Amino acid sequence: MGRLFGTDGVRGLANKDLTADLALRLSAAAAAVLGAHDLEGRDRPFAVVGWDPRASSEMLSAAVSAGLTSAGVDVLLVGVMPTPAVAHLVAEYDAALGVMISASHNPMPDNGIKFFARGGHKLEDAQEDAIEAALDDPAPPRPTGAAIGRVKRAFDAVDRYVAHLEAAIHQPLTGIKVVVDAANGAASTVAAKAYRDAGAEVIAIHDAPDGLNINRDCGSTHLEGLRAAVLAHEADLGLGHDGDADRCLAIDARGRTVDGDAIMAILAVAMDEAGELTDHTLVATVMSNLGLHLAMKAAGITLRTTAVGDRYVLEELRTGGYALGGEQSGHVVLPGLGTTGDGVLTGLKLMERMAQTGSSLAELASVLTVLPQVLVNVRVIDKAAAMADAALTAALAAEEAALGEAGRILLRPSGTEPLVRVMVEAPTEEVARGTAERLAGLIS
Repeated sequence: MGRLFGTDGVRGLANKDLTADLALRLSAAAAAVLGAHDLEGRDRPFAVVGWDPRASSEMLSAAVSAGLTSAGVDVLLVGVMPTPAVAHLVAEYDAALGVMISASHNPMPDNGIKFFARGGHKLEDAQEDAIEAALDDPAPPRPTGAAIGRVKRAFDAVDRYVAHLEAAIHQPLTGIKVVVDAANGAASTVAAKAYRDAGAEVIAIHDAPDGLNINRDCGSTHLEGLRAAVLAHEADLGLGHDGDADRCLAIDARGRTVDGDAIMAILAVAMDEAGELTDHTLVATVMSNLGLHLAMKAAGITLRTTAVGDRYVLEELRTGGYALGGEQSGHVVLPGLGTTGDGVLTGLKLMERMAQTGSSLAELASVLTVLPQVLVNVRVIDKAAAMADAALTAALAAEEAALGEAGRILLRPSGTEPLVRVMVEAPTEEVARGTAERLAGLIS
């Protein structure tokens, strides 16, 4: 069997790939790895557990709680909460570890489990490997009697998290009218409240999760409804989150998309002007548009790139002590304010910049000129075999030579799905699409 952990935890089709049994065993193994040395000054360690509102989260949260308590770890349930909220609450409550049950932007039938170490940090590869190794223990030690973990519910989790968000901005959002699309997901519990408490006028859409409608034609992966609502309500902007609210994409008042690259550019310039951008450096992934590279160069800001995945952005941020990083998809990380990408925090900081400058979102986003970019996803059986195909390798070299310095091509396997992604940037969309489709046609 291959490595169980992907780029962002363990994901799969709920009750088939990700079963209650696997969730129980994973959680017990994580307790052994992350909680075993956390007994100083207390009877036993405890874990914060949250989830998004998809139906299978009910089953999996019960299994996770069972796994943790069977390993002697107490469980503090925070309920339906964004992933960054769980990360924050691990630190806020001084827990030994945290567990978030979510498949983020994936369709409702999928689900996933993400673990956080003490302080709310995502796991390092070595920690994930240790958890996988612990799964193979045929007879792990199990406490009995009073040593079995207990489960209780946290009733102040939302208030604690919203207070954390409010403390992150210093400019009232009075006068800003925003439409927020909560993707019928975890943002439904906090986003509208946080934006209203900060002073904005808020119209909330897709904020009525029923367990089945998460990410369904809404949220950051389906911006059409948000765009229509922004125009209908004559709002200043729209903010679209994904199922676990660690992403944020925006729509300006004219209905145009402002993606993660543009949001990072806006925040990087703002932070650099305020002297808050460490070493005048922004961290992004290789998927960021060439336009971001050019915009940051013009602003005197260095752009450092990483592999795709917010965990790799986080690693670079920690290693270099940098203050801002993220992904084109809308994961934006502000290490001074949180340990992981936070879509609601991103929305607050974006509106704060609008309030500070008196500029529209379109005006702020004009710092970035986006080169046409086409992304084609090809479903495959074996990602490694597809990437190693000799004909594909030869065609890639020929297409790169044809583009020269006027564009670029990125082929990569998805870290969470059976897909190979073909991304092409070129001077025109026609050239980009033609190149991407030719390459995609060779992948099988």
